[in-house]
Amino acid sequence: MAYVISDSCVSCGTCEPECPVGAISQGDSQYVIDAGSCVNCGTCAGACPTGAISEE
Repeated sequence: MAYVISDSCVSCGTCEPECPVGAISQGDSQYVIDAGSCVNCGTCAGACPTGAISEE
């Protein structure tokens, strides 16, 4: 299962550089994770200051 970013994302961008496979990008209103690229490492979830990232 991939990680997902919830609506509590404040688009701070902290997670994007932490992703080792580049699966995170800026979406229309918040950051998004490409489920097909996500390797389920959890690094992004640990970096998120608002706790907006969790396992799907």
